[in-house]
Amino acid sequence: MKNKFVKLIIAATLVCLCAFPVSSGAAASEIYLGGIPAGFSLYTRGVTVVGITDVPTEHGKFSPGKDAGLQVGDVVLSIGGKDVNSSEDIAAAVEGKSEAKVVYTRGNERMETIIKPKKDALGKYRLGLFIRNYVSGIGTLTYVRNGRFTSLGHPILDENGNLIEIVGGDLINCTVTGVIKGERGRAGELKGIFLKSAPFAKADCNTKTGVTGTISEDAIESLHLRKTQFGTAKVGAATVYTTVQGSEPKEYDISIVKIDKNEKENKNLVLKITDEELIDITGGIVQGMSGSPILQDGKLVGCVTHVFINDPERGFGIMIDNIIE
Repeated sequence: MKNKFVKLIIAATLVCLCAFPVSSGAAASEIYLGGIPAGFSLYTRGVTVVGITDVPTEHGKFSPGKDAGLQVGDVVLSIGGKDVNSSEDIAAAVEGKSEAKVVYTRGNERMETIIKPKKDALGKYRLGLFIRNYVSGIGTLTYVRNGRFTSLGHPILDENGNLIEIVGGDLINCTVTGVIKGERGRAGELKGIFLKSAPFAKADCNTKTGVTGTISEDAIESLHLRKTQFGTAKVGAATVYTTVQGSEPKEYDISIVKIDKNEKENKNLVLKITDEELIDITGGIVQGMSGSPILQDGKLVGCVTHVFINDPERGFGIMIDNIIE
């Protein structure tokens, strides 16, 4: 396709290994349909450098991070032999040290350097780094099976397009409060708020086909998820089950106009929104709809993953077979 496209959640490099428990019995194989909006709050492995600055000391200003060769986008994994996943971890790792070995990744390359912390006016050892250790945003739950949820349909990536490894996180109840409509040349976006309640699921893996994790039977019941079955996508009429107002999902008419079974990741299906109500509300596919289930004959056949930036009524989806694999 010549159309430009964008993934449907704002991303805040390594693929994580996940264990998927298998249960026995009829109830364990039941599939529950998603479609509900979710607030994602995910903690990354390591800390990402998002800025480099000077450390003011009594002897002048120094930039330990810059002098060590670190760059924006690097992911710091350990300092002085200690894993770091937060600013508190960094402070503990450098306290009292005149230098320390830093292990980090740049793109897909693992690298090492020596950094020399500087003591600021308050006596704290600083590296002159602004860091981020989490990503957050709004997306859509796709389905639940065997006590695990699947969402988004595509990975969360960093600014350089690398898959972010996560060490945990939460899915939080969310309500959609508004929409920035999609226009030709600019992707639209769902606006929402995280509700002040306990998380309904725990994320543990960011994969090439979405964020996955665990969810309890009580949470499934409280979310009023309906049972469904897996199906096989075919060209023709379909619906997308998504939430673009409030917190209750609704089915909207779409068409699957093309299927590419050779596409091994998250752009197997070419979609067109045909529902006038959805077009009137959103302009088509917008950010935040990522993971919205696609149904044919009442069965789950895939989910939405991307929007064409030059035609918001069209986009990509992923077949359910690719998510399961």
